[in-house]
Amino acid sequence: MSRKVTWKIYDQGQLSLLPPSYDDLVPQNHPVRIVNTILDSVDLSSLEKTYRGGGTSSYHPKVLLKILVYAYLRNLYSSRKIEQALHENIH
Repeated sequence: MSRKVTWKIYDQGQLSLLPPSYDDLVPQNHPVRIVNTILDSVDLSSLEKTYRGGGTSSYHPKVLLKILVYAYLRNLYSSRKIEQALHENIH
């Protein structure tokens, strides 16, 4: 019994009202860009296959992995502190 997996929309090029792009808010030499570049090149297809699907949409595993790696890089290990940083920090 295989259900279709539905991911939440994930678009780093998404435009906002001001500034025109989130890309403008993050400096070119910021560590979050290195994490993003490295993890974009990692093949996570075996991890994606473990998702059962059905129900509401899920965050893509690559997005969650990027969040964890960057949080650990910034010495954030508590899930509550990581959540707080996601609300407060554009990086």
